[in-house]
Amino acid sequence: MAVRLTRIYTRGGDAGQTSRADGARVAKHDPLISAVGAVDEANAALGVAATLADNDTARKIRRLQNTLFDLGADLSLPPGDGDSDGDGDKNGDNGGGKKRKSLRILPEQVAALEKEIDRYNDDLGPLESFILPGGTPLAAALHQARTLVRRAEREVSAVMDSAEYRPNPAAFRYLNRLSDLLFVMARHANLDAGGDVLWKPGG
Repeated sequence: MAVRLTRIYTRGGDAGQTSRADGARVAKHDPLISAVGAVDEANAALGVAATLADNDTARKIRRLQNTLFDLGADLSLPPGDGDSDGDGDKNGDNGGGKKRKSLRILPEQVAALEKEIDRYNDDLGPLESFILPGGTPLAAALHQARTLVRRAEREVSAVMDSAEYRPNPAAFRYLNRLSDLLFVMARHANLDAGGDVLWKPGG
């Protein structure tokens, strides 16, 4: 998917509208635009977390960022627009020689997040209290990214309730699992710094 930008400003949004991926002009507060924007906010927060991580964790975070960008592209076009018929790989051959043109989050990507959650969780003790976002700088950044992923999940949920759009259900599930992954990654980042910051009711 080639991208070539020669100008940063276009003045096209000065009247409060923007273009969807299918070319339709909609309000900047359109539910779909809000959902894509929320995904972008979460991605930016992950970028901050990556600067605080060791090389291995930073690489993992950057892969998550790349997939979030794919997810934003997925949301931008409803299923069916630009897709091939049949079951195929993302951007690949579907077995019948036809190509998928649109990026789509796949169920396998959701399953991969679940495996990663389980792997991190194996190193953690059971939760006996709610925890506060904080601890090490990396843990705090991952918690912030987690809350923004949750916001994106809510925004996509609102789009799913709209009769106008039909988001890919796998994209919604990916956001849900991603917030869980960031939660356990944040806990893991605090392991060598005294563990979780626990909530003390009334404290």
